[in-house]
Amino acid sequence: MNVPDRSSAPSLLRRPRRPRRPGRAGFPRSLAAAVGALALIGTFGGAAAASTPAPGGAGSGPAASSGAVPPVVPQPVSERPGGGPAFRLTARTELVTVAGDPRTRQVADYLAGLLAPATGFHLRTADRPSAAAAPADALVLDPHGPAALGAEGYTLNASAGAVRLTAHGAEGLFRGVQTLRQLLPAAVESATVQPGPWTVPAVRIADRPRYGYRGAMLDVGRRFFPVKDVERYIDQAAAYKMNTLHLHLTEDQGWRIAIGAIPSLTAIGASTQSGWTGGTDWYYTAAQYRQIVNYARSRFMTVIPEIDGPGHTSAALASVPNLNCDDHTIAPYSGFGGANLRTYCLSDPQHIANVTAFLTTVMNTVAGMTPGPVIDAGGDEAAEATQAEYSAYVGAVAKAVGDTGKRLMGWHNLAEGPIPAGTLLQYWGDDNDRKTVGTASPSRDIQDVQQGVAKGADYIVSPADRSYLDMQYDTSTPYGLHWEGYVPVERAYDWDPTTATAKPDGTGSVIPADRIEGVEAALWSDRAYYGSNQLPTSTSQFPEQSVYADFMVYPRLPAVAEIGWSPLSTHDWDTFKLRLAAQGPRWNAAGIGYYRAPGVPWPSGS
Repeated sequence: MNVPDRSSAPSLLRRPRRPRRPGRAGFPRSLAAAVGALALIGTFGGAAAASTPAPGGAGSGPAASSGAVPPVVPQPVSERPGGGPAFRLTARTELVTVAGDPRTRQVADYLAGLLAPATGFHLRTADRPSAAAAPADALVLDPHGPAALGAEGYTLNASAGAVRLTAHGAEGLFRGVQTLRQLLPAAVESATVQPGPWTVPAVRIADRPRYGYRGAMLDVGRRFFPVKDVERYIDQAAAYKMNTLHLHLTEDQGWRIAIGAIPSLTAIGASTQSGWTGGTDWYYTAAQYRQIVNYARSRFMTVIPEIDGPGHTSAALASVPNLNCDDHTIAPYSGFGGANLRTYCLSDPQHIANVTAFLTTVMNTVAGMTPGPVIDAGGDEAAEATQAEYSAYVGAVAKAVGDTGKRLMGWHNLAEGPIPAGTLLQYWGDDNDRKTVGTASPSRDIQDVQQGVAKGADYIVSPADRSYLDMQYDTSTPYGLHWEGYVPVERAYDWDPTTATAKPDGTGSVIPADRIEGVEAALWSDRAYYGSNQLPTSTSQFPEQSVYADFMVYPRLPAVAEIGWSPLSTHDWDTFKLRLAAQGPRWNAAGIGYYRAPGVPWPSGS
């Protein structure tokens, strides 16, 4: 255990905000343009659910009667009772794909794997030439729905005779499967055989996402997450229709991805974590990183790797001498600060060339392992860099990323440098910034956003005081921080991307609505230990990574997921909290150690 001098940690009450950013190069901003086309086929003709039932117990079905709609998170665009008896899943149920391609059959196999542990059923899967050729009492996955559904839209029709999921491709079917699992009793999430019965209420659902980018960020730089824990996080995010995993791979406290041409980055740079030293395997080999990428792909999630700079680079500075102005490495850092530590040396032409060569090698390597279209280059909290030095970094990293054919992403601060048009920036400001919109003295964050908009950037919105999942819920939270105040689940839900950079009255948004590509929930790991209002004195204060993640993510990640997926017209805390409460028994069945947030009517025993 290496506990730094307390002077190295900023005050928990005054902690400076930290930006983080995702990227994308092919994510549609929203599917609003598809609405007109969808109207032609009558798919989304009505409002969302007219009523939301009280949450039921773990063994009960999701809807108490044929007159109620099941509680689903995120709320579908349209959800109506189907009338008539429920569909009953049995060991004889057949899982049918309709003229399916390999990815559709993978979705069928995924669904069969989800259902098997709790039901004990090993469902037979079969491919049929048409939906009409499916037998009675089948689960039907049809990837040949109308193009107006978009890549992720789907319809789900359940009756006593069958459950039919229709989409325009496998990805939409996968999103629909996440809805289907919420229509089954909560016990379906159990890892052991449960008694059932396994019923799906008669219902008609038509659904599609509001935004094309819905991200979950994981900080593995400060606290290393083994592959199995990253895969668990992927599964949890995918269950609520998130489609992007933003991996924060490098930090002051650790470099977490192997770069073959620079082995010192992991031999030295990966030897520390916040509060820990002496690690030898606290990083992902190329094979392990590809495993994460492939696992995410199997859940229809795109991985965006973040290589932060020019700040948050102590691990690199400890590993590569010529990134420092004196050409000597610094000591590896295992502390709890970060905002005011050293940056890459960019003060003279030789060191700019050194950093450029380093970034070129790193970005080429990372791009070669990342099939997704985006690489994130960070850009936040570089207070030690002058404007000229910061611009030199942005210019170098923009070229390094651009030369790989990837789209550049970064925190909104990156707009202070020479970003190319089409850069994806992640806004992490807060309500204090909003108060300065339209005034004579806008905050620096708002000025950065103004610059980014002027330079042609698009945006992911993740306000730190709403969607940063490392913020404590309240004074009783054992982990995390509260430099952005406390973020209870209602606060994590009660915001909208289109007004996140608007005046407090909701007008005058700095980011135009058509430049918003989506939202992101960010799980930082600065204080992933018990008693986090003080610096730790023992590694025994650190729980398993999944314990920390479960508690801080649930129930807030589903709240942010709904903001990204569901229509704004459905946004209502009073109904959301009822649907959220119904998730509690599911999380219990799945072994997720969530926070029982006050104000949510969790069922007794959940």
